Amino acid sequence: MDLQLNGRRAIVTGGSRGIGLATARALAAEGARVALFARDAGALEAAAAGLRAEGAPEVLAVAVDTTDDDAVRRGVAAVADRFGGVDVLVNAAARPASAGPPTDLASITDDAVRVELETKVLGYLRCARAVAPLMRAQGWGRIVNVSGLNARKSTSLVGSVRNVAVASMTAALAQELGPHGINVTVVHPGATETERTPDAVAARAESAGITGGEARAELDATTTIGRITTAAEVADVITFLCSPRSVAITGDAVAAGGGTPGVVHY
Repeated sequence: MDLQLNGRRAIVTGGSRGIGLATARALAAEGARVALFARDAGALEAAAAGLRAEGAPEVLAVAVDTTDDDAVRRGVAAVADRFGGVDVLVNAAARPASAGPPTDLASITDDAVRVELETKVLGYLRCARAVAPLMRAQGWGRIVNVSGLNARKSTSLVGSVRNVAVASMTAALAQELGPHGINVTVVHPGATETERTPDAVAARAESAGITGGEARAELDATTTIGRITTAAEVADVITFLCSPRSVAITGDAVAAGGGTPGVVHY
């Protein structure tokens, strides 16, 4: 299937690693011109160089902290100036739930919650707000917000709150922007194989007093397919949602976590 992304202009936040980088790679493979946003300029340049070496049509690295509205606006303006506009925004600039603050009521602080909302919810909103006028003017666009399956669980107070907020924001943006040809969707990955996974498995093994193999088996058993999905597999789902062929899907959440055993969502 031709995803009709050749020549499209995309911004991927959190683009220096993990799902963000995998998505940038997938978009570039479809012929899109890609701008990577992230805070760490060194990691960003390394990621961009890697994509260029793989044959990406055009990659732009822009150091942007999405907690800073002025920085976001400057970054989007730089991309629009270089690419002549923006067609696609993928919001993936947030740390994984496993790297977040304590989740028990006694330990969690107001500031810990504020940091998560500032980055994942308001950061996504800032980026959407900056690109929306460009997309509206051209009558087409795609915004994909990467959230997480903690939106459907009560095991992480912060993870649940921030991810549900992203899903709610997505629906509101889809309703407002839909008449202008802009689709907005949210993707919920579960535990995902990224650069962080080996350390996360080792930490789990140490804390639980089990072997690394046993910790890995626990992790893989959380999915219907019997293993956690890879960042590239999640990126495939996101890339489809970025394409003109995804027009029938907007305002909704798409789970990309390998399935949750024993649960029905409808």
